[in-house]
Amino acid sequence: MAKSDEKNGFEYLIVRPEKGRTVDLVRYMLWGDIRSGVSFLETSSDEYLSEQVQLAAHYPADHRWIIVVSILVRKIVAFFGKPMEYTGYAVEFILNLLSLNANLSGLIYNLFHGKVVIPQRGTDTFISTIGHLDSRIDLFSGHNLAEDMRNSDLGERGLKIELGNRFLMDLCMMASKLAYENAQVVRNVVFHHWKMHFVDFYNCWNDFHKEMSTQVFILCDKPRDASLILIGFRGTEPFDADDWITDFDFSWYEFPELGKVHMGFLEALGLGNREKAMTFQHHLQMKDTNSSESTKSIPSNTASDFKKQSSTGDRKVMPEMWEMSAYYTVKEKLKDLLKEHRNAKFVVTGHSLGGALAILFPTILVVHEEKEVMQRLLGVYTFGQPRVGNRQLGRFMEAHLDSPIPKYFRVVYCNDMVPRLPYDDRTFLYKHFGVCLYYNSCYIEQKMDEEPNPNFFGFRYLFLEYLNAVWELIRSITMGYKYGPEYEEGWFSILMRIMGLVLPGVSAHSPTDYVNSMRLGKERVVQMSSF
Repeated sequence: MAKSDEKNGFEYLIVRPEKGRTVDLVRYMLWGDIRSGVSFLETSSDEYLSEQVQLAAHYPADHRWIIVVSILVRKIVAFFGKPMEYTGYAVEFILNLLSLNANLSGLIYNLFHGKVVIPQRGTDTFISTIGHLDSRIDLFSGHNLAEDMRNSDLGERGLKIELGNRFLMDLCMMASKLAYENAQVVRNVVFHHWKMHFVDFYNCWNDFHKEMSTQVFILCDKPRDASLILIGFRGTEPFDADDWITDFDFSWYEFPELGKVHMGFLEALGLGNREKAMTFQHHLQMKDTNSSESTKSIPSNTASDFKKQSSTGDRKVMPEMWEMSAYYTVKEKLKDLLKEHRNAKFVVTGHSLGGALAILFPTILVVHEEKEVMQRLLGVYTFGQPRVGNRQLGRFMEAHLDSPIPKYFRVVYCNDMVPRLPYDDRTFLYKHFGVCLYYNSCYIEQKMDEEPNPNFFGFRYLFLEYLNAVWELIRSITMGYKYGPEYEEGWFSILMRIMGLVLPGVSAHSPTDYVNSMRLGKERVVQMSSF
């Protein structure tokens, strides 16, 4: 227990599936045995644990079901972590082997003629699983960002994003999708297809996972006197067990005035490690510091742990890894770019887990009182983003993102399960904030505070979810005929739709529907900050 956290107003709650037994899970689900339920929890103090016990005593069965699903999914995904990883390698290799050899018939032909092209991971021709689900790489046709900015009304109304002028929304979604690719693919697409300036691609350190598991890239609309800087975070990879475990994780750390923040997302930004809970407090309390200073000020016990592990031959764990965390790396590069491009503003974007990191990045900038940087924030656009904190966090950030006009837009497609995670219940209190742009399965947009069916596994919507999955499968076969070859879905995407008949929320999370929503959605006008 971290008593010092409690005394300073810092609280935390960690859900640890490995602590409890399977029988504890069954007892809690079927009979509401509170002690069995809290055996999976670790808190900052015994007093706080007692509060959770009292709250849990009043849970209805459906709330218990939500908690059980989270723990069960994390247990199953953790158990199959390595098989998922190896399956991912195999799937990506096969998909690239087929695409590089003109599909199965071409592969057979090349095989007989000794001309088989072997995929090389990390090259500009090796495409991710997400890239094969949706192979589109070009931006929405017929628009130019620089021209849009010159012609836009730069007054209080800001730059309008509408059916005839939605280049920036499309750019953000395509950048969020592109973030799943390796650095060489990103560089190639940004430079040759988008005609923009590629700044850099970063593999960043997650101290809890002890690996470079957070990826982000930066681009500018042009190399000199840029008007726009874009930061794109990579989201949940289909075969990455750690990513899915993070999405289903309920653990949070509570900061005075700021509120409760998702612990796994903080770890992905390199802002702490649940095994040493005090590191979250350390990182969030620092202000106006650069990455090298933050490394120097790491608590001595943490630094000694690094040295000890390094001396034992663990090359993954080194003091400089703190400097390679996503938050500090991106912040320092962003500051340099804003100095270099005096008229530029920046936008942050991401799909899935990447969306969570996209909104938390400016959140920590606000906490660190980076006022000059935040004054040049154009907007935050997320797609299929999970919840990142409680209502207090939402109120804190709305004060900084809603004036004079909204700057944070959260796009949700239909039955996508990830925006419904972590769950919104009386224990964990996760709440979305910002403007929700919700698209149904006909790509009709509704502007709302919260998407329908906020907790995905509720029984109330179950039949409609499966019925909608059948409709999406039928629709995927006809998209090319109705809207043109750009919208035609390949065999791999259709296979994903078939999987959606088992678990609808997974197939609805595909970037395909988010790209279609941006390009086929109902005409709308969305305000965002002016350049």
